[in-house]
Amino acid sequence: MNSEAYQLAQQAIANLKSAIYLVLESAPSNGLTNAEIGRSLGIYAGHVGHEGHIPRTVLGLLESEGVVQQDSDSKRWTLRRYPENS
Repeated sequence: MNSEAYQLAQQAIANLKSAIYLVLESAPSNGLTNAEIGRSLGIYAGHVGHEGHIPRTVLGLLESEGVVQQDSDSKRWTLRRYPENS
């Protein structure tokens, strides 16, 4: 394994997760779609119909860490608030 490449990749993922957190922190209470998150971070590339999307893998990492949640009906992402009912 290339240690330097691994460290750079881990830092890049951490920076992207932090940027997503900051975007969602100032988002409307009903959250943002994947594409809205991406566009707010200046990501405009992607395949047709998915321009601006943040990779689901990054949102999945944040979801598994308990940081974000996605509404199953609207598909909008919000920060997870603790306790859940606040």
